[in-house]
Amino acid sequence: MARVLVIGGGIAGTATALALHKAGLDAEVYEAHPDSAEDLGAFLTLASNGMRALAQFDASAAVTALGFPLTSMRVLDGTGAELAKTPIGEAGDPLLQYRCLRRGDLSSALQAVAARRGIGIRHGARLASVVENADGITAHFADGSRATGDLLIGADGLGSTVRNATAPAVQPLYAGQQVFYGCTGAAPVPAGDASITMIRGSGAAFGFAVSPDGETFWFARVSGDPLPAERIAHGTRADRLELLLPLLRKDSTPAADIVAATDEDVLVTNATEIPIGSPWRAGRTLLVGDAAHAASPATGQGASMALEDAVVLAKCLRDAPDTDAALVRYEELRRPRVEHNITVSGNISRGVPSPSPASRAATPSRPGEDEIVRLLDWQSDAWT
Repeated sequence: MARVLVIGGGIAGTATALALHKAGLDAEVYEAHPDSAEDLGAFLTLASNGMRALAQFDASAAVTALGFPLTSMRVLDGTGAELAKTPIGEAGDPLLQYRCLRRGDLSSALQAVAARRGIGIRHGARLASVVENADGITAHFADGSRATGDLLIGADGLGSTVRNATAPAVQPLYAGQQVFYGCTGAAPVPAGDASITMIRGSGAAFGFAVSPDGETFWFARVSGDPLPAERIAHGTRADRLELLLPLLRKDSTPAADIVAATDEDVLVTNATEIPIGSPWRAGRTLLVGDAAHAASPATGQGASMALEDAVVLAKCLRDAPDTDAALVRYEELRRPRVEHNITVSGNISRGVPSPSPASRAATPSRPGEDEIVRLLDWQSDAWT
């Protein structure tokens, strides 16, 4: 294989290009947006598995320079009483600690690493159509330009143009919750202690983390009917606070005061997921990240799973006897893990009880942590 076209320059796409480049493949990224500043206000947490994946294609330093680490989790009830405080992830290794950072900052950092390594990233390249023949696959863009390669990777997110072209029947499903995000430097909570606080509220699930310099990042998940697309796209900060604050004020926790102190935009979206079993591949086209297996955000694993995808795909293409075998192997390795995440996260969002130990034993489970550590190890063979 000589050339890979990566559609989408966000976390999944840029990480995929970086991993493919390390594996010796020629990858170029095509991003529809004119710059890398999309979703600057939204934040995410990278779990230890995502940080481990970053290390495999030598991007740890760029990411640990951003945001702040999280080494423990507190759980509060609706009265504000602490129910538990436990370590999270691989807190003892600075490179593998959970990290809280803005989504746009992570995308920009990965793109900067890619640029330094000579990986082409073309902004403003909005995919219009894909044409495949015996010699390769060609991406046609809205501005009339085109690019031809041996393989096309759809890493263009939940509303993937690539997925709509290759599997138009697959559409994201509502997962049962509205999700709000915000950030404030004026919240009445103490400066960060590297802990994320989760609140089991009566009207919403709420979480927040405070940076060492006092910036509070928060989210809220609210069960109910999905918000209309028009309200998501054009709703105001005041409108969103009006939806959320009455639910938080039912409880005696810091949540309502944190949200009320938010002077930046408050973002909202409907939690969605891609149905399990949806096709990822059509000929020379493969979907990765949210385009293939978006889950509701309840487990906080979306970005980390996309980073895992990048490493496993690059290793499969590096180690396989041919491209077809590589893509088959990739799907064998990734489906159990990411579809387990879709199921678990969707159950949390819908308020579905976790299955009993007996029923769990009768259903497929995701690969264990020891297995994913081995699989992500750049030196290990994807075929053993």
